[in-house]
Amino acid sequence: MTPEARYAAAMTVLDRWLQDVPVEKALTGWARGARYAGSKDRAAVRDHVFDVLRCKGRCAALGGAETGRGLVLGLIRLNGLAPEAIFTGQGFAPPALSPTEASVPTPAPDVLADLPGWLSPALRQSFGADLADLARAMGQRAPVYLRANLRKTTVDEAVALLTSSGIGARAVPGCETAIEVISGARGVRHTQAYLDGLVELQDLSVQRACAAVDWPVDGRILDYCAGGGGKALAIAARSDAEISVHDANPVRMADLPARAGRAGVRLIARKTSALTGAGPFDLVLADVPCSGSGTWRRDPEAKWRLTPERLADLRRLQSDILDRAARLVRPGGSLVYMTCSLLQSENEEQVEAFLARTPGWVLTGRHIETPLTASDGFFMAELTQATSTA
Repeated sequence: MTPEARYAAAMTVLDRWLQDVPVEKALTGWARGARYAGSKDRAAVRDHVFDVLRCKGRCAALGGAETGRGLVLGLIRLNGLAPEAIFTGQGFAPPALSPTEASVPTPAPDVLADLPGWLSPALRQSFGADLADLARAMGQRAPVYLRANLRKTTVDEAVALLTSSGIGARAVPGCETAIEVISGARGVRHTQAYLDGLVELQDLSVQRACAAVDWPVDGRILDYCAGGGGKALAIAARSDAEISVHDANPVRMADLPARAGRAGVRLIARKTSALTGAGPFDLVLADVPCSGSGTWRRDPEAKWRLTPERLADLRRLQSDILDRAARLVRPGGSLVYMTCSLLQSENEEQVEAFLARTPGWVLTGRHIETPLTASDGFFMAELTQATSTA
């Protein structure tokens, strides 16, 4: 495919997305109908689509319309390219610009247009004068980070092995497990380092948060909302405790046995009905469902699908999970609350509300990352229960 044809394909995908088709489904549907597209073509189209979703507000303003064509035209202008060289109407290129489309909109769009307007007050509460800087950071592709499995290797050894496989990688100062991938990210899963469990994909913000937790070195730990199990694997690399994993939807943990096998660790899957009998636990981790606002540069579609009603539902669920998880902690044990959210209503306010309604618990640790300090936003609060709540 020519570069012009790739832009045209991105317009098709975006038009489907604007009709409420999930972006991954829209991309898959286009790829199935475009057998001529090679892997580089599919990757380029995907990049164009996700670049638009990160900066949709500015793209719509610069393109004059919130359509697939308008958004791609806006992206081209945002990237400083000449749209006339792409919208030629020749071959598989998009049709030539109309006189209206050829007129460059003024004034320049505000970067805050790339954030949902209804969330601006909540985001300003968290970021204040730094909100515009946050919006700019969210408009960039997220870096790729790996976690070195310290049970099997060191960061330096893992970097050397990745480099020998053609992956550009470097250690991250200040985090003993973190490796930044600087080139060849799409090939990481095919490297020997990954296949042998020496490295796992995990964002820097998560690694820093995990490093800030005082994990028990033995005893019993429960990852209550395990999902894919990335945090459970990170804990297992640091602790010899018995680690149980649970998720309200066990299908989310389907790949976890294979990942644990590669990492050389043992994780015990627990059904909801078995948790009380398996406890109490020395520490329960509740990485709760949330808005995902900290990961919007990685999953920009979520930014535009979130609604006030959905956020309210998530806050109620977070509160419920905190209460249920706390009941599984032994006296004197710990409860670790995590989100990938930037919103105080899902972070500090949830912790404060839990402490207010649950006597006998105290806040003993907190860690916050944002896209201005790491690649993603992440929140962690460590809560400790008194040995007696009587």
